[in-house]
Amino acid sequence: MSKSIFDEMRGMAQGGEIRAPYKALAKWLSANSIEDLKLRQLAAEHIFRKTGITFAVYSNDEAEERIIPFDIIPRIIASQEWQLIESGMKQRVSAINMFLSDIYGKREIMKAGILPDELIYANPQYRLQMTNIKPPHDVWAHICGIDLVRTDANEFFVLEDNARTPSGVSYMLENREAMERLFPNLFVTNKVRAVEQYPDALVAMLRSVAPKSASNDPRVVILTPGPYNSAFYEHSFLADNIGVELVEGSDLFVKDRKVFMRSTEGPQKVDVIYRRVDDDFIDPLMFDPNSMLGLPGLMDAYSAGNVTIVNAPGTGIADDKAIYSYMPEIIKFYTGQEPIIPNVETYRCREPQALKHVLDNLAKLVVKLVDGSGGYGMLVGPTSSKAQIAAFRAQLVAQPERFIAQPTLALSTCPTLTENGLSPRHVDLRPFVLTGTNGVEIVPGGLTRVALTEGSLVVNSSQGGGTKDTWVLEEEKNARGSN
Repeated sequence: MSKSIFDEMRGMAQGGEIRAPYKALAKWLSANSIEDLKLRQLAAEHIFRKTGITFAVYSNDEAEERIIPFDIIPRIIASQEWQLIESGMKQRVSAINMFLSDIYGKREIMKAGILPDELIYANPQYRLQMTNIKPPHDVWAHICGIDLVRTDANEFFVLEDNARTPSGVSYMLENREAMERLFPNLFVTNKVRAVEQYPDALVAMLRSVAPKSASNDPRVVILTPGPYNSAFYEHSFLADNIGVELVEGSDLFVKDRKVFMRSTEGPQKVDVIYRRVDDDFIDPLMFDPNSMLGLPGLMDAYSAGNVTIVNAPGTGIADDKAIYSYMPEIIKFYTGQEPIIPNVETYRCREPQALKHVLDNLAKLVVKLVDGSGGYGMLVGPTSSKAQIAAFRAQLVAQPERFIAQPTLALSTCPTLTENGLSPRHVDLRPFVLTGTNGVEIVPGGLTRVALTEGSLVVNSSQGGGTKDTWVLEEEKNARGSN
């Protein structure tokens, strides 16, 4: 793995030759002053503020609504690079679905000794209630967001998997809409592939996984915890864009093991629930009895095969970073293939030798909670103080099974507009993968997250990161043929 930093516009060398995917953009940038770009940036921020594109950041038990930071300099991916990403994502998500079906069914991977039993049974995201329950059409993780990082021209790595309730697709779509309003000509000269079809692809997938007992026009709803949830903007955005009802638990009821929605026209049978509520809260009769967010009896209707829950309960175990560390073996076990896009090298702190190595090298490593998310509960050794490292060391020694560690990767950079002009900032990429009865589909793009602070590797919006539009270019032969 290369230690030098790969810049996606200029390659490895500082001030090097512009890479082919960026040549048209670089020419446009050279024709515009930094002052002009800053004015465009302000216009983009005005669009986002007017639209109300927000997320909530929690501190001291209070939530603060913020406009997500957006950078107008796009991240560009060549067609052949996207082909690699697309094939790797399809392979990985297919393996994740087979893995989930197996661990809640025959458990062949555990019988084969690939995974230790306790990693499954003692996992807080493993839902014993799902044992031997088959989701309609045996699809578990219908919507996945897989986080990728790049370290070289031909090196991509999977940083983590998001198979529970992945978020961020609204930002992908809103970023594109803002860029098309501000720079319509750039999309012609760069021949950028569209992402606007995602809502159509999403609703088609949701309808495809309706129970076999559903009508030819299955009713789909999005279940939200409500307006105080950090991702509520996205919940309402998706409901509006795919043309379905946004509901809370109190809008639904169960009768005769079927789910119905209350409406002014009387009860309406619900066939598919795209839930943005965590497992613990979806049904107080099956999970947390104190939950006021879910629907009593939902799991009974689900186990009877009368409603589809997207994603299926229990998929959160695939997000676990200890499970992530076994993904190469999981992919090989279910597909017979090596991973097309590999994992980042990972040390399982639950293993004594790995723990010793991590404790000896804390200042060089990134240490993460196995069930952490959003950039919380993480130590970035090279940028941490001695006191922070000492505090994490104590946690590691006390509960090593709660952590994994990874080398500090030289994440690729992209040009980003800053107060001082264009400067490289580290980025990652979250493509969104849909799985329905018609197979696996990926819209050509994704959410590029950018660490806005110079030198920072933390891209999460909750930790001060921002987003960029992601441009996947058409194949060169198609571009020539269209002239």
